[in-house]
Amino acid sequence: MLSRQVFRSLRAAAPQRAVALRAAPVRTFAAAASSDVKPPIAVFGLDGTYATALYTAASKTSTLDSTAKELAKLAGILDKDAKLVGILSAPTLTPADKSAIVAELVKQAGASGSTLKNFLETLAENNRLGLLKGVADKFGQIIAAARGEVEMTVTSAQALDSKTLSRLENAVAKSSYVGQGKKLKVTNTVNPEIVGGLIVEVGDRTIDLSVSSRIAKMNKLLTDNL
Repeated sequence: MLSRQVFRSLRAAAPQRAVALRAAPVRTFAAAASSDVKPPIAVFGLDGTYATALYTAASKTSTLDSTAKELAKLAGILDKDAKLVGILSAPTLTPADKSAIVAELVKQAGASGSTLKNFLETLAENNRLGLLKGVADKFGQIIAAARGEVEMTVTSAQALDSKTLSRLENAVAKSSYVGQGKKLKVTNTVNPEIVGGLIVEVGDRTIDLSVSSRIAKMNKLLTDNL
């Protein structure tokens, strides 16, 4: 797990903590946020502000695709490593700690350019590394909009085969749920609690065809009439 690697990096950086370090100047990443680059959608919250700044910087340096892949890889790691989220959010991180963490994150992301590295350094210097997962999610939303993608999440009690997912994708793509010229990005999530059926989420719309939903409606009907 990445949290163990980060702990090792922090231990390796421990000797530097004996040196009195002045706080690094706060970097705003604003130099990249030029008015000539506009994201396709607005995302909100502090993590949205950082995601927008990263999109602007990556656009100006023509590194949108690589940055999206690198950030998505870090988001996947954070999803699987709960301890890492706690490490990134720790208020007691020293400058040496932050440097070690950024180096490890850059390594895990496989970042070859400077865009993501500079951005992570900015988060670290502003004590905002704990926002990384939120930033990744908001950045993903901006990228999807820029690519003309509409996200469709299909929740099922068991994993669906590719043929079934393809049929669903084709059906929804032809519906009014997806705008003209848009393309679907389909994700299948598994939740045994829905018992059976499907829950289809397209953009901000939800189609609940789950067995659990039907049971809940039936229970309510029986309760109301007894």
